[in-house]
Amino acid sequence: MGYIGRFAPSPTGRLHAGSLVAALASWLDAKANRGLWLVRIEDVDTTRCKEAWGYDILQQLSSLWLHHDRMIVWQSSRTNLYQNALERLISQNLCYRCICSRKAILHALGMNQNKTRNIELIYPGTCRSTNHQIPHSTWRLQTNTAKFSSVSSWIDRNLGLQNQDVEKTVGDFILKRSDECFSYQLAVVVDDSAQNVSCVVRGQDLIDNTGRQILIQKMLGLPALNYLHTPLVLTPQGEKLSKQSGAPELDTTKPLERLQEAAITLGLTRIDTRIPTQEALQFWVNEWAFLYNLKL
Repeated sequence: MGYIGRFAPSPTGRLHAGSLVAALASWLDAKANRGLWLVRIEDVDTTRCKEAWGYDILQQLSSLWLHHDRMIVWQSSRTNLYQNALERLISQNLCYRCICSRKAILHALGMNQNKTRNIELIYPGTCRSTNHQIPHSTWRLQTNTAKFSSVSSWIDRNLGLQNQDVEKTVGDFILKRSDECFSYQLAVVVDDSAQNVSCVVRGQDLIDNTGRQILIQKMLGLPALNYLHTPLVLTPQGEKLSKQSGAPELDTTKPLERLQEAAITLGLTRIDTRIPTQEALQFWVNEWAFLYNLKL
């Protein structure tokens, strides 16, 4: 199939400077590999995502000359695929129903609720052997089984060898919530396989998801992917720039200036912003190929 990459934003708001770094990196890697660049709107969490923001993101990308090569995919229209994957895991006894609230998990871990509001908790496996049959309860993946080890290893093209013991660092994680929303972890694995994605290029803040996704890939018998995690845009306080940290919406009226800011974050060369945007993008494609030992 050749190289296929993707940019997969969640429409919980419009693109900001941090989002653009991930978008540009994935676009450059696809073009430097003479491959295809896909855009997927990850709106599986219908409680937080808005369709209008998805269309705004597509318009922002177009204004920045980052044009996709195939039809846009919206996760909200693909829930049947996620349900089929979940049922395959259920049939192999690789997941189970869970009725634990966050408060119950905190109690089991002996943690104070007020001090852990934004912390992802390591699930202690409370419901693993209870065989709950309660409808609309959460489905969790059993991360360590006789057939599948919970340890994921991969070579990141930017960061080198990575190892993650998912059971110890995350615990049995959610595949489908009690409100019927499928998890990002399951949806992204199913979609990457369905779209024949070969390489995932995204920000370093998402690297701790990789071990979980590799584990799901193995359990579903799906091909392994290549990964490259890029530097992040930080606030003056050293925190990741995000919607939660008050990141302003990306102004695309001067596209080359915005692209140059993202390129510099990726370690690429500052150029004269008076040149045509397409010429600048091709310059960075060539530089990206040189940095990552790719043959154009």
